[in-house]
Amino acid sequence: MNSSRRGRHSLTMGGMPLNDMPWWRWRANVRSALHMLSDTAFHEQCWLAGVDGYGDVTDAVYRLVEDTWLDNWSAEKYVGTIFRDAVEAQLVDLAVLRVLRILHQVGPDAPVSAYLNHPGWPEAVHATREAHVRLCLNDGEDPDAPPRPLHALRALTGAV
Repeated sequence: MNSSRRGRHSLTMGGMPLNDMPWWRWRANVRSALHMLSDTAFHEQCWLAGVDGYGDVTDAVYRLVEDTWLDNWSAEKYVGTIFRDAVEAQLVDLAVLRVLRILHQVGPDAPVSAYLNHPGWPEAVHATREAHVRLCLNDGEDPDAPPRPLHALRALTGAV
């Protein structure tokens, strides 16, 4: 990941440089997932409507936990690399637990409506919203901006 230091101030998720964190690409994926999982208008206008380019709930959960292994250990492990402080880590841990509980109960191949109608979904949305807002504000960005499509995330992180 040391190659991420080149062009330090050119990579942003809005206004502020994102790559001031050592594992900024992972942070970008976590932030993208939290953003989509926390935005109820987005759920209706994109996920339920089947708009291309944003993935689905399972894709968002995968971005949240894929490289970080947050489904296996605490975000506290990543303070200073992905997360700026213990508060971010605690909020992300809570969000991960809420979302994974639903994923395990509903199943990874369920339609979007199955997640959104799950009795625990409002609690998961609340937890992901708190984490999203904290990370977004700590990066100097507007937490109420609409989620970006996945191609924008791939362009930002250099993913294929």
